[in-house]
Amino acid sequence: MKFIEKGINNLGDFIDNVFNKYNSQPAFSCLGQTLSFTELDQKSNALACWFQNEAGLKSGDRIVIQLPNLIQYPIAAYAAARAGLTIVNTNPLYTEREMSHQFTDSGAKAIVILADLLPKLDAIKHNTQIETVIVTGATDLLTGKTEAVKGCTGFSQAIKLGTGKTLTPRTQQLDDISVLQYTGGTTGVSKGAALSHSNVLSNATQTLQLLGEHCGDGSETFISPLPLYHIYAFSVNMLIFFSKGNLNVLIPNPRDMDAFVNAIKPFQFTGFAGLNTLFVGLCQHPEFKHLDFSKFHLTLSGGTALTHAAANTWKSVTGCNITEGYGLSETAPVLAFNKPGAEMLGSVGQPLAGTEIEMRDENGKTLTIGEEGELCAKGPQIMTGYWKRPEETAKVMYSDGFFRTGDVGVILPNGNIKIVDRLKDMVIVSGFNVYPNEIEEILTGHPSIIEAAVVGEPDDKTGERVCAYIVVTSPVDEADIIAHCKKELTPYKVPKKIVVLDELPKSTVGKILRRELRD
Repeated sequence: MKFIEKGINNLGDFIDNVFNKYNSQPAFSCLGQTLSFTELDQKSNALACWFQNEAGLKSGDRIVIQLPNLIQYPIAAYAAARAGLTIVNTNPLYTEREMSHQFTDSGAKAIVILADLLPKLDAIKHNTQIETVIVTGATDLLTGKTEAVKGCTGFSQAIKLGTGKTLTPRTQQLDDISVLQYTGGTTGVSKGAALSHSNVLSNATQTLQLLGEHCGDGSETFISPLPLYHIYAFSVNMLIFFSKGNLNVLIPNPRDMDAFVNAIKPFQFTGFAGLNTLFVGLCQHPEFKHLDFSKFHLTLSGGTALTHAAANTWKSVTGCNITEGYGLSETAPVLAFNKPGAEMLGSVGQPLAGTEIEMRDENGKTLTIGEEGELCAKGPQIMTGYWKRPEETAKVMYSDGFFRTGDVGVILPNGNIKIVDRLKDMVIVSGFNVYPNEIEEILTGHPSIIEAAVVGEPDDKTGERVCAYIVVTSPVDEADIIAHCKKELTPYKVPKKIVVLDELPKSTVGKILRRELRD
């Protein structure tokens, strides 16, 4: 099945096509500033020319983008793609150690970085191949200036120097690497999922086919709080919503709920891409309830399990259903999605067009409908492999082309897929498999509990015991919570220990980090 238009050979071609189609419509808005498609086209083209002409970067060279959600991010990413470079998405909250690993592993030659992060870069740059540093501050685009830093080129200065220059034609083909998306490193060292131009473009098209009329042409305003360096937002906001001529409203720091709500007040937004913790947090905010939801019709969820409690609260506050999907960095990212308007809560929908999903046992044998096993997938969005790690790639790829996700799932009788849990998060109590997602779902059904995380702890008698960490809205009695769980769970699944915390440890994307609780 073909998902890529004729004449599109790479991500840069795809971006050029979008700019040729849309002009004065607003494209991205952030910190009170909005850029149209024409302005974005001009700035990203000028920066692409600077990359080629001034920085001397060649087709296929890796460039790190280490920025929060500022308009500089799409300018830099589109410029990199148009100049024929490979994008290395990097979390701005990374430590020096994490930066050093990613930069040396990718062999990046250039970086676009937030000025605040320069001390970290200075400490590790000698270990890397990075020669070109483009630096930007949060308000650079508003002022048109970047503070001069020795050995760096200012973002606005690079755009100015590239204006009027000619872009050398790109040479990449669909099978070449477009993006290096590093995994979270939850199981050992962080690995670069090598996503080809074909992977990311196929997946954007597959997902758009499913969204259909729910993602209109130039008529949508999407709130974009998830970091663009994460593959979920990169695909959904930077490619899918962008390709339809829509406006993305970027939220630089979604943890600051007051600033978040103030930033979206001026917009009559139609869509939102988020995840469980954001939905819960916003619905707790007193002013969020008073926003204008009259045109609001699409909420996408991914990245972590959506609880019934979060979905129901969101629906009651906004009037909008949450449409949950599922994917990974290695799958560019979407594998399955609910159909908007026909959501089945508790499932991640059906496989996208051209995607095969099977559940397999520990010996690689395909299981039947209703049997739990490791979710394995095959399709045009599956990565080409882990960057320069053939032995790691071999561990996750079956010889028939199916990719092992490391998630436990089940195919329901109606063809929808339910994710049971991560294989590695499973708790084994007296030989019985216990999945944290199931218990967290029950816990958050308690009226006083807004968030929960369940992990296993060593136990002399049972091997492991279930331990629950919760965040509450009002004081709770442990016996009451245990009684609540006993009504819904078989005894070995009921938490043996309950700890109340002010907040749960989370990744920058808002995923609850069970491993930190285990440690």
